[in-house]
Amino acid sequence: MCLRRARFLVVFVLLSNWSLHVAAQQKITSSVFEGKHIFSVNCAACHGLDGQGSERGPNIASRQEIQRKTDQALSRIVREGVSGTGMPAFRSLGTPAIQTVVQYLRELQGHKNSEPLTGDPKVGKTLFFGKAECSQCHMVNGEGGFIASDLSRYASGRSANEVRDAITTPGNSSDPRKSAVIVTTGEGKTYRGVVRNEDNFSLQMQMMNGTFHLFRKSELRSVEFESRSLMPDDYGTRLTRSEIDDLVNYLVNASRGQKQQQNIGDSD
Repeated sequence: MCLRRARFLVVFVLLSNWSLHVAAQQKITSSVFEGKHIFSVNCAACHGLDGQGSERGPNIASRQEIQRKTDQALSRIVREGVSGTGMPAFRSLGTPAIQTVVQYLRELQGHKNSEPLTGDPKVGKTLFFGKAECSQCHMVNGEGGFIASDLSRYASGRSANEVRDAITTPGNSSDPRKSAVIVTTGEGKTYRGVVRNEDNFSLQMQMMNGTFHLFRKSELRSVEFESRSLMPDDYGTRLTRSEIDDLVNYLVNASRGQKQQQNIGDSD
């Protein structure tokens, strides 16, 4: 009888611990989603959805000076704003919401549970500069193209699954001006590239071969942005699962190398 009761108590304790663990994980997941929502509504317009910054606000995801700040310091910045800058006070959000958005910012900064990486980064580098043709548009550590974004630090603050999804399911860009543009002049000549600068009277574009062209809008017949982004959407079929893992591993390791180099420079 005592043995049966002891077994029951052991099972009860194990189930209780498991329930507490599940509840804690659900609470963390809920907090992350809440923080992401608050960030996207209040912060992303200036700092970008990934926290990497934009024309309106600085990079708060991978900048070392921001990463070094304590949670209390970041909460104070969110609550009180920064005098003399474009950073407003978000005191109205309340302390719990501010703490939640700071926790989400830590997620963007890469303070999350690490995932086991599969694949070979050396093979991934060969794919990046070879079969996958990523280097035709992207650059890593000073090598590659310059039409699309520099991926040297892209995987910093992102999980391996996020990097993999960005490769296999890039989706259409919500901003058509991040897509390729086709410019047709009054004489009927066409140019394809990306817009680098634009105002009410002129448009500067960079072609895929790197050359720049400056056009007066009054002399153009048409300016058409392609509906799809420059990022190919067929890597899921062009590359095997193993090859995609190799690419992911290469990008993650490249970002880690950049972060280590920056840390060494900061300590000098």
